[in-house]
Amino acid sequence: MTQNDIERVSSVKNLDYLYLMREIEDFLYLEADVLDARDWERWLTFFDDNLRYWMPIRKNLAFANRERDATDDREISWFDNDKDLLERRVRQLLTGIHWAEEPVSRVSHVVTNIRLDSPVQEIREGDVVDVRSHFIVYRNRLETETDILFGRREDKIKRVSGELKITSRRVLLDQHTLTAKNLAFPLF
Repeated sequence: MTQNDIERVSSVKNLDYLYLMREIEDFLYLEADVLDARDWERWLTFFDDNLRYWMPIRKNLAFANRERDATDDREISWFDNDKDLLERRVRQLLTGIHWAEEPVSRVSHVVTNIRLDSPVQEIREGDVVDVRSHFIVYRNRLETETDILFGRREDKIKRVSGELKITSRRVLLDQHTLTAKNLAFPLF
């Protein structure tokens, strides 16, 4: 165990930490429920105006290079969006004529293994915390199209006007080759 792990485990004894974790978990679970309900306009409210929402591409590397198993800022990614681009993608979905999502997919999001990168007791106004989580996304479309995606997320969550907002999200799929036909629906 690292010193950070020991501090995180010992902080569990503090009720403020438990309340904060519960608030963060509820926030991320609600986000998943909103996505499952296809309430994409409401989903956008989970994000800060200065959002970076990106998914680098995973690489197949030797064990010695395992720390560089995803593309970085200077390389290609599956997507690299700001809030404005997410809003435009949602507006396009809401037209009802988005070819890749007509008819719409049935999607279920599972978020798990939520944890703070460092032990904190609260998030004050303007504070940013690093939150890691894992996800499973199940999508079914038409009669036979089924996708199951596993991965993890690295979020930066900030308190803005008393509410939690995601200011950055890095999505890491556990697959190198994307087997889904598209990423046209809000996945993560």
